[in-house]
Amino acid sequence: MPGQQVPDAPRADEPPAHDSRTREEPTPHTSREPAPGAPAVRPARAAAAWPAVPLLAALALWGYAVRHTDVSALDDYGLVGALHPAFWAGLAVLTAGFWFTVRDPRRRSRWPLAHVLGLLVMERATQALLYPTPLYAWAWKHDAVVDHLLTSGGLQDAARLGDMAVYDQWPGFFAAQAALVRLLGVDNAAMYMAWWPLVSSVLLLLPLLLIYRTFTTDRRLIWTAVWLFCVANWVGQDYFSPQSVAFALHLGVLAVVLRRYSSRTSGSSGPSGPDGPKGLDGPDGRGGVRQGQAVWAVLLSLLVVAVVVSHQLTPGMLVVTLLALALTRRHRDWLPLVTTVVIFLAWCLTAALPFLSAAMPDMIRSVGDVGANVETGYGTTPTGAGAVAMSWAARLLSGSVLLLALAGVLRQRVLRRRAFPLLLLAAAPLPMFVASSYGSEMIFRVLMFMLPGAAFFAAAALLPGVRASAAEAADAAARNTERPSGPSRRRFGLPSFSPPSFSPPSFSPPPFSLPSPPRLRYGVWLAPLVLLAGTLAFVPSYSGKDRINYFPPREVALVQRLFDQAPDGSLVVAANRNYPLAYEQYWRVDHYWFLDDDRRHVDEIVRDPAGVLARDMAAVDAPARAYFLLTQGQTANSEMNGQLNEAQLRHVRESVAGSPRFERVAENSAGVLYVLKPAS
Repeated sequence: MPGQQVPDAPRADEPPAHDSRTREEPTPHTSREPAPGAPAVRPARAAAAWPAVPLLAALALWGYAVRHTDVSALDDYGLVGALHPAFWAGLAVLTAGFWFTVRDPRRRSRWPLAHVLGLLVMERATQALLYPTPLYAWAWKHDAVVDHLLTSGGLQDAARLGDMAVYDQWPGFFAAQAALVRLLGVDNAAMYMAWWPLVSSVLLLLPLLLIYRTFTTDRRLIWTAVWLFCVANWVGQDYFSPQSVAFALHLGVLAVVLRRYSSRTSGSSGPSGPDGPKGLDGPDGRGGVRQGQAVWAVLLSLLVVAVVVSHQLTPGMLVVTLLALALTRRHRDWLPLVTTVVIFLAWCLTAALPFLSAAMPDMIRSVGDVGANVETGYGTTPTGAGAVAMSWAARLLSGSVLLLALAGVLRQRVLRRRAFPLLLLAAAPLPMFVASSYGSEMIFRVLMFMLPGAAFFAAAALLPGVRASAAEAADAAARNTERPSGPSRRRFGLPSFSPPSFSPPSFSPPPFSLPSPPRLRYGVWLAPLVLLAGTLAFVPSYSGKDRINYFPPREVALVQRLFDQAPDGSLVVAANRNYPLAYEQYWRVDHYWFLDDDRRHVDEIVRDPAGVLARDMAAVDAPARAYFLLTQGQTANSEMNGQLNEAQLRHVRESVAGSPRFERVAENSAGVLYVLKPAS
């Protein structure tokens, strides 16, 4: 009625009012009690909290699977063949819960976030709980570098460390870890590095969300893109490594540049209003803007410095990405690019100059040789049914995400224009194929750096009716309010009529329109099935090589015994470097992995293992000793990557065991250790 105040509609999480026309606010002396016959509060709260049901169910299934999974005898399928079926059921339940939660506009962002965190726990924490020792030989290598910094107390050059001096020329990550070891009071980084994949993956969430929120307010698109990024990031650079932190810092730099160095946020217009970012303007709106720009420039410089001092490849990726952004009209601000280039060159011409001087000839020869740069090379070819199947699972997962991204780019025309910088993020790493092979890993690194942009458009392909910004939603609402009001009959499939317009002396009949055909429900089941398939495919892509990457405690104990007794200047000979503690005490013990040698020399060793190895090891002078080590990690790596097969490795072991030149020092079910006897 006129003059009567219409109360606000209660929210889902508010208790109902006493009356339909008035609402009594509680005071310190009165309490709100439901009126007789009023609906209960609990059903509303239960409905708001129902996304917790699939999340908790998935975590319960995961916990049950972890307790009933045996990893003592992994085969060529890695963890995939050992996981309890409850693990796969948990992933399916979690994915279904996420899909229906993220598509419900009534749900807050905390529920998609909770599901993504649950996904990361199931993806990245499973191995830390199942395996009693850390995975990856490279993680053990980085632990040795941290131990060197703690032992030496400073950085050393190639005259003392040889090839390992490169880590002292990019010491950012290792110095930070050495400080963390001291802070936590643990013996070494191996005490916590098994959990590093989970920690580094969580670190990526904040910059990813900031980047995606720059181009869309569609909650479905943002969280689906984050989910796809997590399940497609199988490359394995989340382990205890400088790359894991440098990638997070790389995304942090891009988040700052995309949000603060855009033509829409610079100058006198900002994302918070016409006067610039909130809290940065002075009385005239100019001094505050300059102060705010200085703050963001300092933050940007700190992030770039952290990237440059920690990793060799990531600064190059950052430079090409910032260059691509600077060439666009929206981000034509050269300050981020110039800042990055200056800091990068300053480091390369000072601290990193010794390494670059030695490596520059090979780097120059590799420029332009795309075929060699993307080639995996000898010793990295999957061999055997399990290794080949796991490799193809990873390829299909990456290929599917890239095809979905292409479909999203073609399908979402408005989004393609508004989120064009994300297209550049996905395309900018591609020229790095021309620059270097990066130890036969460039193809995997390029894929990882492409993924933030590719995941965004892949998510757009799975979602119907995505919007780029809140402005589009406001425009749509404005168009709806401009239409004639009145009861709509379209919902019943009947023709719609507009009220007749009368202008004497003529009369216009009401326009007639046929009912619109029913719209096809795009991707009702296809999209969640694609999301589920990608989520399940992550497991073989990420954990399918755990037979190579896992070192049981017996193998660790065997190698540790070697270094406990090896005198300074000793030599350790092994088939390859895939065993724990392979670089332990590298500043005083030398290493030689014969499968890294020329193929002709490897063939000589296979023909006469004991004779050739004894000759190679004879140059060690007393009191140093020469050791031969063969473990199950080396055997798995050699067999599954197309080096020496099981019969050849067994021949090597039997030849050394039967030679009078070698003496057995230790042996267990995980390997054997021999020492070369001094020449008489």
